[in-house]
Amino acid sequence: MAGPRLRTREPRLSHNVYVVALDPAVLRIRRFRARNPGYKAGMPCVYVGMTGLPPGERFQNHKAGVKANWYVRKFGTGLLPELFAHLNPMPYAAAQAMERDLADELQEKGYAVWQA
Repeated sequence: MAGPRLRTREPRLSHNVYVVALDPAVLRIRRFRARNPGYKAGMPCVYVGMTGLPPGERFQNHKAGVKANWYVRKFGTGLLPELFAHLNPMPYAAAQAMERDLADELQEKGYAVWQA
């Protein structure tokens, strides 16, 4: 007699990574510059995050001070969907890994990146 069949659930595609453009004035902050020693002058400054919300809603929350990253609240100018839209949505664990990977990839290209 066989035991009960275990159902394997597909992971829910519930999370998104996102990239926020930051005003280049953020480069005046020593802590931000120190995190980006390979920054190439003229390349974008960005914040990379992940969320269970639509990226546009999450950006508005940052700007309103809701669970906000200080750099995004002060210097965020908008989303850069061309850098992330093709990646979304994904399961939570994949989004955690992708947030780090995307931040690393952009930094390697010379972007100034903040990722919490």
